[in-house]
Amino acid sequence: MADSKTKPQIKPATKPSDERRTHGLVSIAVPSDRVTRPVFGRHGFVGGALVVDWPAIVGSAVASHTLPLGIRFPPKERVEGTLTVKVDSGAFALEMQHLEPLVLERINGYFGWKAVARLKLRQGPLPEASVRPRTQAPAPPAAPAGAIPAGEQLARVEDPELRAALERLARRLAK
Repeated sequence: MADSKTKPQIKPATKPSDERRTHGLVSIAVPSDRVTRPVFGRHGFVGGALVVDWPAIVGSAVASHTLPLGIRFPPKERVEGTLTVKVDSGAFALEMQHLEPLVLERINGYFGWKAVARLKLRQGPLPEASVRPRTQAPAPPAAPAGAIPAGEQLARVEDPELRAALERLARRLAK
């Protein structure tokens, strides 16, 4: 005679740990990565690191005139892609053409492999500075035209030639 009792059902495995709710303190990088990965992924950026670290990768001078838009890779590959970069002016687009080998070297050095093989430049206005990450510190306020900075300190210099040279330097810096 067959046993009429049924076996108890086993509960399915729990969700992966990254989808479970957590209580207490959690690093903001974990939930923000879940939100940003799909958005950046549509443009070819993995986790948005290239966009976030753009000023550190290419330098603040280049980053203040450019913004990475997306990477296109050949079908079924993740190497030798084309990075589309928005440039704020035609003059800087020409400069970027000359800087392309250096920029590619820095990007590929950042990734650790030949992720990008060429740049595609697109000219247009960049987002406002309040939206974009800050690339440069603001310039210090200018000193009054007639004032010589550190005048009291210059008076303490005993060598007259050195004092005169420092005064000339201070005047030029004040301009």
